[in-house]
Amino acid sequence: MSSVNTDSRLALVRRARKINRELSVLYPDAHCELDFSSPFELLIATVLSAQTTDVRVNSVTPGLFAAYPAPADLATADPAHVEELIQPTGFFRAKTKSIIGLSQALVERFDGEVPGKLKDLVTLPGVGRKTANVVLGNAFDVPGLTIDTHFNRLSRRWRWSESTEPDQIESDVATLFPKREWTILSHRVIWHGRRYCHARKPACGVCPLARLCPSFGEGPTDATAAAKLVRDGPRS
Repeated sequence: MSSVNTDSRLALVRRARKINRELSVLYPDAHCELDFSSPFELLIATVLSAQTTDVRVNSVTPGLFAAYPAPADLATADPAHVEELIQPTGFFRAKTKSIIGLSQALVERFDGEVPGKLKDLVTLPGVGRKTANVVLGNAFDVPGLTIDTHFNRLSRRWRWSESTEPDQIESDVATLFPKREWTILSHRVIWHGRRYCHARKPACGVCPLARLCPSFGEGPTDATAAAKLVRDGPRS
C-alpha cells in the first residue's frame, strides 16, 4: 500500500505540481552538481558522494580520473593509491573497494561500458537505485528520481510521501509527476534542500515556497533570522 496521504489526492497532486513549477522559476539552471564528462565518471563520482559533499568529490575526481581514466585502468589499480586519492571524501576504504569492484564488473560483464539500464546498474558493487537513477538521468537522459537525504526530507515536509524508505518515497513521488519531469524535479528539490530547507533549521521565514508548504514553521519564521540560514551553493 502506498504511504502517500490520500485524504485529498487531487489537492496533493495539484500542490505538488505547483511546487515543481515554483521550483523551476527559482532554480532555472538546476543541474547535477557533480562534475563529469562521461557516464563512467558520473558513476564513480556518485559512489564517492555518499556521506560527503559534491564540492569535496569534485576536488578529488580530477586527480582520480587523470590516473585512472577508464574502467580498465581502475579495475587494476593499486587500492592503496586509490585510497590516497579519494581519502578526503571519507569512508575511503569502502569506497575504494566499491569503485575498483564496479570497474572490474564493467570490464568483465559490460565490455568496459557503463550500462544504460537500471537492472544492470544495480548489479554493480556499491550501486543502488539512487546512484543508478543519477547516472541514468544525467548521462543517458533516462528519467529517474534521485532520493537522496534532501529529497527524502522534503518529500515528507511537503506530504509527497510519509515514508522514510527511499524505495517507497520513489514509488510515491513517481505517481505525482509526469515521468519526463523526474530527473529535473530531483535536481530542483535537492537544490532547495541545500539552500533553504535544511534538516535542522529550514529557512521558513524567507522560503519562496512558504505559502505552499504544509510544514511551514519547522524553522524560524522571522525573516531576519531565517535569512541567515540561506546558503548559496552545494555545501551538503
